[in-house]
Amino acid sequence: MHRESKTTSDNRTIGVCFIAPKAYPLFNKDVEEVFGGAEVDLYLLACELAKDESFKVTFITADYGQKDIENISGVTVIKSLDLKKHPLWGVIRLWRAMRRSQADVYLLKTASPGVLLTAVFCLLHKKKLAYKTASSTECDGRYIKRHYLLGRAFAWSLRTAGVVFTQNAADKEDLQRTVGVSAVVLPNGHHLPPLTNQDRDIVLWVGRSDPEKRPELFLDLAREVPGEQFVMICQRATGDRDYETLVARADECKNVQFIERVPFHEIKTYFQRAKVLVNTSRSEGFPNTFIQAGQHATPIVSLGVNPDGFLNEYNCGICCKGDVSCLADSLRYILEGGRYVESGKNARSYVERNHDIINIAQRCKELFRKLV
Repeated sequence: MHRESKTTSDNRTIGVCFIAPKAYPLFNKDVEEVFGGAEVDLYLLACELAKDESFKVTFITADYGQKDIENISGVTVIKSLDLKKHPLWGVIRLWRAMRRSQADVYLLKTASPGVLLTAVFCLLHKKKLAYKTASSTECDGRYIKRHYLLGRAFAWSLRTAGVVFTQNAADKEDLQRTVGVSAVVLPNGHHLPPLTNQDRDIVLWVGRSDPEKRPELFLDLAREVPGEQFVMICQRATGDRDYETLVARADECKNVQFIERVPFHEIKTYFQRAKVLVNTSRSEGFPNTFIQAGQHATPIVSLGVNPDGFLNEYNCGICCKGDVSCLADSLRYILEGGRYVESGKNARSYVERNHDIINIAQRCKELFRKLV
């Protein structure tokens, strides 16, 4: 009797609900709206997890005019809040969507009021909260200092979680120090298609026009290295009123091609063409663009973001340690004599070892089984 009960428990279907309101454009290619790296991370993980019949995967997104419930790639996609309407109405619709999902574990990423809402929901309904940090600022105390009330609510929510994931070891240590939460390092995962032979002819930047990403520095870099062709793929960040100014500046640069948006499933074309990916952000966890670059053997020149020092340790590119004046010299150096080719191969090897979505999903399954 006891053995049969244990087997039934071990083989039960586990419900996992992902919450990322802006992720719907990843499920529906016809919706041309903004999304970020956090949405990409959760979307890829949800689709991979859904391939296992022992997991029932739901995904809560915002209202983009779609049906209330859809099944896409094995994932049950549930419509919730309308981002253009009053936040209070959004809370009600998000709560209803969480109840509708009937999951065992609720996973979300990126600090927001939604983290507190989900934590309260999980406590009241005796469910498990799982959270994955999106940026180093969430771990090292900067987010909490900048947002007095919301920051403390965020810290409390993490303390109630069944599991908290960070994207690198440094963030894990910081989170333990600032919030007192013991986290698990879970890198972002991507699929690893075979490499293709293609001419490399551009220097690439990919992201949103968020001030934290400092896209204007890429345009300055293009002026300093006029002999190279630069491509900037930059969606308008939510609430950005200076986007037209950025576009106008890009138009003034003869060696810059500015592209407002490229669908996620088409972005690989640009990474395949890139000699180098440039990152100008102030702070990130582990950018998905770094992994996308590694997928296609493209090295990275980063102004300051360098999770666990991997760029230097594994020779995947160059980090300028926040020194803007170093950016142009670093780019010239890695391009000189085709150094970028060897660094690109190293980047591919690093991604293969650390960011294969199949391995990442397997680790998630094990943790979720223990949690439930």
